[in-house]
Amino acid sequence: MLGFHIKEWADRAAYPWYFLRGRRPWMPGYYTARKRAIEQALDRGLFHNGELPTGYGAHMDERVVEYPWVYRQLPEEPGRMLDAGSALNYEFLLQRDPVARAKLTICTLAPEKRCYYYRAISYVFDDLRHTMFRDQCFDTIVSISTIEHVGLDNTRLYTHDASKAETRPDDYRSVVREFRRLLKPGGVCLITVPFGRARVRGWFQVFDQTMVQDVLDHFGPQQSRVDYFAYGKEGWTRSCPECLTDVEFYDVHQDGPPPPDGAAGARAVACMRLEV
Repeated sequence: MLGFHIKEWADRAAYPWYFLRGRRPWMPGYYTARKRAIEQALDRGLFHNGELPTGYGAHMDERVVEYPWVYRQLPEEPGRMLDAGSALNYEFLLQRDPVARAKLTICTLAPEKRCYYYRAISYVFDDLRHTMFRDQCFDTIVSISTIEHVGLDNTRLYTHDASKAETRPDDYRSVVREFRRLLKPGGVCLITVPFGRARVRGWFQVFDQTMVQDVLDHFGPQQSRVDYFAYGKEGWTRSCPECLTDVEFYDVHQDGPPPPDGAAGARAVACMRLEV
């Protein structure tokens, strides 16, 4: 954990330079800027009032939308909760309600160096397509930008296990069905995915409207809603799926320097609330 603290201190020290050098995504200081934007959004209840303020999240990736959206959708008392993919495994997120009130299990493919077991969090390393959990054991499931990686090449960033370099892009369906199996009656499942022109990019894929509907069909919710958000050079705004059919993902690992619009990742996301 000391290594993470040193990296955080160094990034905070670079925070002023991030602005002076044009707020380019992923440069030193970016993580501090993004974290502060997310914290402010959570503390101010940004998503409680509908539209996002002008300029929100400019030059930042989709986490500045996904986290506040998820926290807004969570029940006041999440109960027994599964973080499928370990996207919540940051202290500034874990210490905030309602996540802080949950009996939280984090399930991800391989061990991570960052661990908060002293918060009574359970860590399980498993394949989300077929987990070890019994039927109907969670009140709440959260999966933030995770199912787009399932069945693809997870050796790039997440594990050294060569067997996880796969080309099975339809396996997200198995995960969605597994979420349905694990959720108690009356439970809530929150799923976010990058959205736009459907495309497999090796270690992840982008979902389109047909694939989002496929998620809903395989889950079979009693009630559902899908919110769409789009990125532009002025920041993030609410949008509609028909407006986003040609949107492309910017992948810092494959696409070279950041583009002129300042995109740091997805240029659109679909955020699904599924109830049983």
